[in-house]
Amino acid sequence: MDGAVARPQRSGLRPPTAGAGRPAQRAVELRDPRGRTTLVTRPMPEQPGRFGRPVPGRGAEAFVDRVDPAALQTPAVRAVLANVARICPAFLPRQVLREGTRHVLVAGTIGRAPVVAKCLAPAALRGPQAAQLVDRFHHEVAVYRAFVRHRPPVRMPRLVAADHDRCVLVLERVPGRPAARERHPANAPTPGEVRAVLGAVRTLNLWRPPTDVFDQPLDYQTEIARFHSLGLLTDRDAGDLRALLHGLAAVPRQLCHGDALLGNMLLAPSGPVLLDWEQAGWYLPGYDLAVLWSVLSGDTAARRQISQLAQSGGTLARDAFLVNLTLVLMRELRIHDLPGAGEEQRIMIRRLYDDASLARRAVRAAVGTR
Repeated sequence: MDGAVARPQRSGLRPPTAGAGRPAQRAVELRDPRGRTTLVTRPMPEQPGRFGRPVPGRGAEAFVDRVDPAALQTPAVRAVLANVARICPAFLPRQVLREGTRHVLVAGTIGRAPVVAKCLAPAALRGPQAAQLVDRFHHEVAVYRAFVRHRPPVRMPRLVAADHDRCVLVLERVPGRPAARERHPANAPTPGEVRAVLGAVRTLNLWRPPTDVFDQPLDYQTEIARFHSLGLLTDRDAGDLRALLHGLAAVPRQLCHGDALLGNMLLAPSGPVLLDWEQAGWYLPGYDLAVLWSVLSGDTAARRQISQLAQSGGTLARDAFLVNLTLVLMRELRIHDLPGAGEEQRIMIRRLYDDASLARRAVRAAVGTR
């Protein structure tokens, strides 16, 4: 709410104007002049290939996983490995990459081919969000299967096997490293890496597969109503967003990854690889760009480039990007603005509120120029 939390107002978003001689769609520029570096991220190890050292070899020899028998023997991991063995009897587990409350990732090999098994954690199937997590996993399985029939123009792990009922995916393991280790990294990727990531996202967004292959994961009206009821959007905010949405009713949807965080972008020898397709589908244009803009708070140049890309399609593209950006920022506030946050998280939350103010003013200015 505008009045609920007092946040310092910062300039940096040039509102659209209807002045003569300049089209309104060229007048919006999302700029963040702060460029502060306050959070600390862990240094990322060097990786082979285009973004690191030369590739030492192909296949399983490119990975030097340390086998950890103890990690492979936990009840959760043993349960998911039993499910993996049903569809891939030749799968040889080598290392637990992640054992979280939602997913378990186990690296291994099938013959000489390095693969990763991704499974829903047993605890997730018993939790309050079990139905939602199962639906998302089923959606990701459907996306990978659709990509077998309709090959996308971006690099992604090849599907090896899938079990829809038991929520198991076995995928090619691609050598590389995430573009960032944290959701909101302070140390942004290099300019070259940012350009590569934006290029991959832009290529995906411009792809036009058959419209019946993917669905529309996001109900914009429902999202506006939800954030309004939570107090993150004021009455005026909700009204402005609905006004922009009304003008976007006839705009064709754009295929988006849906969760284009830097942690879901693997910098591989062949270029960026997009991971975790649970939320892929048709969105208003610019959704993936809005996600990237929201997490690159420390990279003013990248944000300027994203803003220019998002608005290159004209006024409607600008309006769609602003709707997406506002809802993405509301979601980030909902995730991170929690009691008991430490100092580093409070700094990030203040940044998010500043960014939300920028987006809110841009939306109001865009409504005023229609």
